Amino acid sequence: MTEIPARNPDDSSHVPDGSIGRWWARRSAGGRFPVGPALVHVFTASGIVCALAATLALYRGAYVTMFVWLAVAFVIDGVDGALARAVDVKGRLPRFSGEQLDLVIDYITYVFIPALALLHAGYLSGWHGTVIAGLILMSSLFHFSDTASKTEDHCFVGFPAIWNIVAFYIFAFAPPAWLASLVAVVLCGLTFVPMRWLHPLRVRRMRTLNIALLAAWMLTATWVLWRGFPAGVWACLILASIAVYGIGQTLAMPWQGAAKVKS
Repeated sequence: MTEIPARNPDDSSHVPDGSIGRWWARRSAGGRFPVGPALVHVFTASGIVCALAATLALYRGAYVTMFVWLAVAFVIDGVDGALARAVDVKGRLPRFSGEQLDLVIDYITYVFIPALALLHAGYLSGWHGTVIAGLILMSSLFHFSDTASKTEDHCFVGFPAIWNIVAFYIFAFAPPAWLASLVAVVLCGLTFVPMRWLHPLRVRRMRTLNIALLAAWMLTATWVLWRGFPAGVWACLILASIAVYGIGQTLAMPWQGAAKVKS
């Protein structure tokens, strides 16, 4: 009878790379668990708890509270990437993809909950409102799955599915349902138009001004949430001016694939 050699307990070559089994084998051999990367993943995943809290507030009709929780999720989404790069999450904990985790949470907080809020508040009403909400969800899926949704200079290609911001504007301005529906349909269509949309933090063009306006927008949005919906006249003027600036930047930039290379 052929003897089967005993397996060395320190040998982890038989365990798939990136698996929990490989980590445990390395730990048994004296390795250390990557606490930093794991905590960053937990921090990213906490965005889904914010989504749950926002949904519960939505069902109560507490729209200000809903947007506060969406804002917390927005902040988490804004800083977790820098934290992940700082502790080398990809290299030290490769089994779990922070990018995929981020996309799942972003779709819920940026798209699904805002679309549901527009339905719940009556800005998308009737059967056609349900259809438009469906268009929001479906068009955003295509944006999230688009492998060419960003340019080399960090612009978004097509409307970047920031329905949390769109919903905030609609609640702040309180337009009639037909106008809110029209805006939603137009933005769904722009998802598939290769226009370049500004990322206020990462695009180098006029970055100082972009960051200053972003800070002004955040302060104004905080004031609106403090005072409640709808927003006051001055807050609406500031929000509208910053939106016009952002749209103007989009119109001023060449479409993706149409930019001329300077010699």
